[in-house]
Amino acid sequence: QVQLVESGGGSVQPGGSLRLSCSASGIEFSRTIMAWYRQAPGKQREVVATLASAGSTNYADTVKGRFAVSRDNARNTVYLQMNSLKPEDTAVYYCNALDSRHMNFWGQGTQVTVSS
Repeated sequence: QVQLVESGGGSVQPGGSLRLSCSASGIEFSRTIMAWYRQAPGKQREVVATLASAGSTNYADTVKGRFAVSRDNARNTVYLQMNSLKPEDTAVYYCNALDSRHMNFWGQGTQVTVSS
């Protein structure tokens, strides 16, 4: 059974930083494309960052230069370092895994609130 468990969300002031973690189990993590999505109230879920098994990354234009995605294959964990946070970054952040069979899995989400 595949499980993705996010942690690290919370409340922070504008300009602050947070690091999200997503621990995966039940998948061949090193061969899995990992991604972070977010969904703000009243908006569609959008991709924030992707990290291929070989290490290449892609970011949404809105977070380029501020967010960084990384993975630790030994720990089956993917991270999202978020710096210079803005109120518009407020959302529920979801971890996503696309495995070698092209099956898609989601975590339960973690709330990030950026407010003064």
